[in-house]
Amino acid sequence: MIRIYRAANYQELSRKAANIISAQVIMKPNCVLGLATGSSPIGTYRQLIEWYEKGDLDFREVKTVNLDEYVGLDGSSSESYRYFMNHNLFDHVNIDKMNTNVPNGKAADMEAECRRYNELIRSLGGIDLQLLGIGRNGHIGFNEPEEAFEKETHLVHLTESTIEANSRLFDSIEEVPRMAVTMGIKSIMQARKILLIASGEDKADAVQKALFGPVTPRVPASILQIHHDLTVVADDAALAGCDLGSKGMIVC
Repeated sequence: MIRIYRAANYQELSRKAANIISAQVIMKPNCVLGLATGSSPIGTYRQLIEWYEKGDLDFREVKTVNLDEYVGLDGSSSESYRYFMNHNLFDHVNIDKMNTNVPNGKAADMEAECRRYNELIRSLGGIDLQLLGIGRNGHIGFNEPEEAFEKETHLVHLTESTIEANSRLFDSIEEVPRMAVTMGIKSIMQARKILLIASGEDKADAVQKALFGPVTPRVPASILQIHHDLTVVADDAALAGCDLGSKGMIVC
């Protein structure tokens, strides 16, 4: 079953997504949150911070695992995803930084780092709620279009479209790392709940293919159709190509 929450704009989308995450934290204070980076979740994180500052949320017992990190960047780099999470969420709430986890992009042995991250997720008891954005080519995390779904945490060569999309965060496109370490599709699908957010007309084609097209590793997000607890929060622009009257969809 797929639940779709429509939002008029990015601000409303962010508030709806934050409400779902905050409900998870309130219902299970020691929950494990899978978190995402990029432009899509920034508004969601700002809303969570606002509610924390009002005294409505407590992150003291929460543990987090992030989807991915660039290979070659450490947490001190302003382009790293560890820095992104600290700057956009962790530094502003009462979460224990020791309970926040991002893959180590500077690990001496990246294959060993992938194995360590898989074991870390298992040791935490799995992910209660996984937040996802979606790339224009349908990627989730850094899982690019491939031939199979079964991977856990692994190294990936980024596609040119992903490099171009992420270049806005760097001084030049040449500075964008060409490789990343990412939680795999198998790891993502093992989360108890998944929350997918999408905003803007440039995501409309990816959202339509992910939710209404065939399930294929050429559109990595399409695997989410078979997850037992998927919630989508998207604005009208991102849902423009979707037939929301389709069977099996709950639209709110």
